This record gives sequence, structure tokens and C-alpha cells, in this order.
Amino acid sequence: MKATLTVLGSGTSMGVPTIGCDCKVCRSSDPRDRRTRPSILLEYAERIVLIDSTPDFREQALRENIRRLDAVLYTHAHADHILGLDDLRPLTFHREDKLPIYADGDTAAVIERMFAYVFDPQSTYSTRPQVRLHRLNGQLDLFGAIFKPLTVLHGDHPITAYRFGTAAYVTDFSTIPDAAMQQLQGLDVLFLDALRRRPHPTHSSLEASLKVVEALKPDRAFFVHMSHDLGHEETNQGLPPHVRLAHDGLKLEFEI
Repeated sequence: MKATLTVLGSGTSMGVPTIGCDCKVCRSSDPRDRRTRPSILLEYAERIVLIDSTPDFREQALRENIRRLDAVLYTHAHADHILGLDDLRPLTFHREDKLPIYADGDTAAVIERMFAYVFDPQSTYSTRPQVRLHRLNGQLDLFGAIFKPLTVLHGDHPITAYRFGTAAYVTDFSTIPDAAMQQLQGLDVLFLDALRRRPHPTHSSLEASLKVVEALKPDRAFFVHMSHDLGHEETNQGLPPHVRLAHDGLKLEFEI
């Protein structure tokens, strides 16, 4: 079935513009150089699935007119991927049941600790987010679409990437193990971390991500989680035709 993917945020943990920075990209007038924290939204079969709730989720939801969610998936527990959980509140108040959210065991444990007021059964906070946390245990069937969690490495830290239909979202990685590479074959759309040009100990660089694209040969590849080292138009001019930097608000269709 057809699905629409929206890039809610294409930036790294500090966002672009970065506070206090006067570099060319941070001062750019190109709206594609304005990057909120990394997240995507999937719409299919009249359902809406969010991957990661960033500190910018409120701004992203207002920009894209998000009025409901049916599920949330998490990649890992770093601040730029989970701190928007509290901003899910208005999207949960009118549900008949709690909004299901999914994370691996380590990520779930951090979420429960950081948002103790949400999950504590003794909590008296009446307007806390109405969510139910599920620990990932293999692939998920969400509303007729299969989401396959894949383990990649963010430095030494394992995080969850996702394949869904003919697309995959691989954020915050420095290494993709062979088992995950096998699961990323035959893609139409591949999203990859590409922090900057210079190597980084826990993130993929532009050159390294291009090598992953060359190995996997997706029909289309988009880079995300980008810092202010990469200007949108200038960088795109040096990329192969089927590879582009993503930008906030980018929408595309694929088979899920």
C-alpha cells in the first residue's frame, strides 16, 4: 500500500541554526538550511506513525498540522530523540485508549526514568501524556504494515533503525553491522545519518554514508541528522542524482 513520509526534522542534536553561531549555514536565507531535531512521520491506511519525539516536536506538529497519532516508535534514548514526549499530551487526551509507544529495552528504561511522572501508577498529574510503553520484541505489525527493528551502532551504543516496506530510517549510526546491511537490501528509499564532512566518533560522515548508499544501491537516498557543516544547495550539487540532503518538511511516497 502507498505511504507518505514527512521529514519533521533533519538536523543534529543542537539544530541549525546553532545557538551562538554566525557561520554561513546558520545565517543562510535558504529555508532548507533551517533544521530542527531529527524525526519522521509516516501516514498510510488512514493511520499516522511517528518515529522519535524530539525537543522540537511541538513546532514540527504545528508546522505540519499534526492532529493525531496512532503510534510512536523510538530509535534510542538520547535527548534529541525523546524529550518531546511530554508534547504528545494534546494528541492523547481524546483517545479512547492510551497511545502505544515502542522502544527497545534500554531505551524504554531511560524513558520510564526520565518521565517518571508519566508512568508512575501513583502519579496524580492529571494532564500527563496518556501513553502505554511497549518493549520491542521482534518485528511489529502496525495497522497492516510491518516494521522491522534493526540494530546499528552509534559509537559503541546499539540503537534501533527501522525498515518499513520499501523504505528504511537509519539515524545516529557510525557502523551498520552485516546483519542489518542484509536487511537493508532492495530499498526504494533509504534515510541515513550524515552529520558532516569530517569523520566523527559516533556519527556517519557524508563520505561514509555515500559508501553505504553505494553498497546498498537504494533507488533514492536522503541524508539526515546534519550539522551546520553542510549547506543544503552547495552539498547537493556534489551528490549523485539519486542522493540528496533531506530538509524539514520534505514529503515523499513509497510502498509500505
